[in-house]
Amino acid sequence: MRTRPHKETWLKRPPRATVFRTLRPWLTDPDSLTARIRARCGTFAVRVLRQRLAVPHRDEATLLGLRRGEVAWLREVLLIADGVPVVFARSLLPRANVRGAWNLFHGMGARPLGAALFADPAISRRALTCACLDRRDARYHLASAAVAPMAMPPRVWARRSLFRLHGRALLVSEAFLPTILDLPE
Repeated sequence: MRTRPHKETWLKRPPRATVFRTLRPWLTDPDSLTARIRARCGTFAVRVLRQRLAVPHRDEATLLGLRRGEVAWLREVLLIADGVPVVFARSLLPRANVRGAWNLFHGMGARPLGAALFADPAISRRALTCACLDRRDARYHLASAAVAPMAMPPRVWARRSLFRLHGRALLVSEAFLPTILDLPE
């Protein structure tokens, strides 16, 4: 049985009753996640898992204005602090947006996308939303497979937002692995 994302789970704010106090700043900080992690570890790295054309999940396609079944450039990476994966990140860019505005996306390699996004003042970011992902969500399984054999809890919190450059959108989603809480506050 194929799992799929639950569009109704993306919230404007993390609920106080179900989110650890120490995780809330990670979910709500509108600044660069890359910079936040780098400030809390000795060595930072990006491990590229996939970078290819793919069909986005239905809720992702809707946010990006894509028709059902239309492909987009997909980039999935692990953000690694001191040798330990702390975030599974998934970025989607409509194919038509690769040329021109978002040409930087094509040649990112193992460089952090966040550094490029926050370095360009022409790039704007929409509000963050967050969701609790569990085994019913395909993104949970992608994150779990990426960090195997590290044990995944039954649920992980994620955030996402749209970045815009010259009217063209890029969707970035970040799932926080339990190890994120091991970084100093």
